[in-house]
Amino acid sequence: MNFPILSTIIFLPFLGALFIILSSQKSENKSAIYISLFTSIANLFLIFFLWYSFDKTFNGFQFIEDKNWISGLIKFKLGIDGISILFIVLTAFITPICIISCINSVKKRLNEFLIAILILETFILGVFCSLDLIIFYLFFEAGLIPMFLIIGIWGGPRKIYSAYKFFLFTLLGSVLMLAAIIFIYWAIGTTDYTEIYKLKIPEEYQYLLWLAFFSSFAVKTPMWPVHTWLPDAHVEAPTAGSVILAAILLKMAGYGFLRFSLGMFPIASEFFTPLVFTLSIIAIIYTSLVALMQDDMKKLIAYSSVAHMGFVTLGIFTFNKQGIEGSIFQMISHGIISAALFLCVGVLYDRTSSRMIKNFGGVVNYLPNFSLIFIIFVLGALGLPGTTGFIGEFLVLLGAFKINYIVAILASTGVVLCAAYMLWMAKRVIFGKTNNTIVSTLKDINYLEGSMLIILCLVSLVFGFYPEPLLNTMDVSVNGIVENHQNELTVNLINRN
Repeated sequence: MNFPILSTIIFLPFLGALFIILSSQKSENKSAIYISLFTSIANLFLIFFLWYSFDKTFNGFQFIEDKNWISGLIKFKLGIDGISILFIVLTAFITPICIISCINSVKKRLNEFLIAILILETFILGVFCSLDLIIFYLFFEAGLIPMFLIIGIWGGPRKIYSAYKFFLFTLLGSVLMLAAIIFIYWAIGTTDYTEIYKLKIPEEYQYLLWLAFFSSFAVKTPMWPVHTWLPDAHVEAPTAGSVILAAILLKMAGYGFLRFSLGMFPIASEFFTPLVFTLSIIAIIYTSLVALMQDDMKKLIAYSSVAHMGFVTLGIFTFNKQGIEGSIFQMISHGIISAALFLCVGVLYDRTSSRMIKNFGGVVNYLPNFSLIFIIFVLGALGLPGTTGFIGEFLVLLGAFKINYIVAILASTGVVLCAAYMLWMAKRVIFGKTNNTIVSTLKDINYLEGSMLIILCLVSLVFGFYPEPLLNTMDVSVNGIVENHQNELTVNLINRN
């Protein structure tokens, strides 16, 4: 295929943002909504076509675009495999939902908000398509700017503090990654990922380089103890901002671990596995306990995200098929379920201007449709069989058990704790005695809200019962990662002997 389909899907949202800028005469303009929806939905269908055309039996990158950018030193090289295509689909799927959710919730500068969402989509898609380290870094860091603006302009009372905390944490972590990329270019002579993959980075360099990349991905994931920016960002961000932050932005770090940490530094990845396991277990248990103490629904779900991403990092570093596939599935599942939970909290906040658990109770009596959907997502978050949450966690725990049964047992306590804080929240919000007279005056979800939540609900249930389309897509690429890791360890062992 000669048509540059990857460049098209990356820059189509940017083109939509440009159209909004050119067509906007007023601060609030319905044309901006139509343009952003048309652009995002058109991109979604184009990406579905890409997924349909993708060869699931081929172990390698497809739809490759390779152009010289800066004097032949840096290449604008794009390509996708069975792992990146799933995150591209997730990004394109979540974006229209974010746009729809902000129609009624964003009260000021709607045009600018939609522009930020579309530009952010461009940067995120660029991350998942990049095959050059410099291009990856540029897209990876550029995503900070629209997200910073979304939190800082449209956020809550402490928006400035949260926006700067988010920006500084993630930026400082990435400085070391930039230094590592420069060093790789000096040592190898290229930043082309496929070339680096073939040439192999010498073992003596891998350890420091791995730590440099880890510093960036650990903050973005986020892993304990550099997770504190996430609850603050979620609490202050508008609903659409929380949705895209939880559903997509956090997945960029997990993808980075899979693509770069494991791919380029297999020996160092094996060496630092105990560190990753330790931090992952602490994240799962500690942040789950912290979630139990939260009164703010958004903050509770934010801490839940840290715990669920702990399962992701745990699964990635098992280096077996079940663990890695489980981590990818868990990221997709978390992207769907966390997005839905933040939308549910947004529904209540738009009606009551409150996210505090103590201000609710007995919601089921007045919002029965909303309550049913909310409970389904709560059950999905705690990993009930029949939802995507179960598939991901089961595969991760299975992969971990093959490596170390103690790690698997400790991680499984997170499932119990997740059930505790999620059911505790559902009990106090949905059931029980009504603590606020405002609740009795609330109207059930409207058509717009219901359509978003039902779509997410169906996706979670369909892939929960029938995960094969996702597993088949990633299967060959995951096998390639596992085989490469084992081969590298074998060669290294032979060389040492």
